[in-house]
Amino acid sequence: MSHDGAMSSDPRNHQLGAAHWPDLETDITLLIPIGSCEQHGPHLPLDTDTRIALEISTRSAALTENCLVAPAISMTASGEHQGFPGTLSIGNEALELCIVELCRSADWARRIILVNGHGGNFSAIKAACATLNSEGRSVIDWWASGSPDDLHAGRIETSVMMSLAPDAVSISPFAAGPTPSMNDLEQHGVKALSPSGVLGDPTGATATEGEQWLAKWVANLVSTIVRDNS
Repeated sequence: MSHDGAMSSDPRNHQLGAAHWPDLETDITLLIPIGSCEQHGPHLPLDTDTRIALEISTRSAALTENCLVAPAISMTASGEHQGFPGTLSIGNEALELCIVELCRSADWARRIILVNGHGGNFSAIKAACATLNSEGRSVIDWWASGSPDDLHAGRIETSVMMSLAPDAVSISPFAAGPTPSMNDLEQHGVKALSPSGVLGDPTGATATEGEQWLAKWVANLVSTIVRDNS
C-alpha cells in the first residue's frame, strides 16, 4: 500500500512488517494468516497450512484497498498430529489467548480478519472471536474450506502446494489415507488412524487444480473484505 492508500501490485507493499507507522493512519483492514507447523504426510512440508494462509492473504490484500497482512501465526493447535516428528502445537487454550491478546493490541486497525488455514484451529479461533466481539472489536474469522473427503495432505493441499512451491512437494510416492470422522480424529488422533499422516488421497493432484483452489479462496476472501467494507 502506498502512502495515499492506493492499491499496489507488489505483494511486499501489503505486508505489515514492511510498513512504516505513518502508513497506518488510514482505515486499515488487517489480515492475520493462521497456519500450523505439523506433519502433512510424507510428501508435503510441515508449514503447508501457513504457506497457504499467507498466500491467500497476500493475494487478497493486493486486490483490495487499505489492506495489510500481519506476520503469520505458525505454531497453533495441532494436538491431533501428536506422535509425528516435526509437529509443534501450543494447544487450543494458548492459541485462543494468543489471538485475543494479539487482536487487542491492534486497536489501530479498523477491523481484523483471521485467515485460517488449519482445521484444528477452528474452535480456538471461534472462541477468540466471540470474546473480541463482546468487547466491541471488529474481528471475524475466515476459513479456507475444502472437501470433507479430503481432510489433510490430500489432493487439494497437494495441488495447492504444487502451484505455490513445487520444489517442496515430494511426488514419489503419494500415499493415500482414510477419511475418518471428526469424532474419530478427536478421540484417536491422526497417527492411530493413518500412519502416513494423510487423510484423503493426493493421487492426481496438479498445479493447475491448485491454482483454481487458490483463485476460489481469494475471490471468497476478497468478497468478504469488500462486503464488510461497505
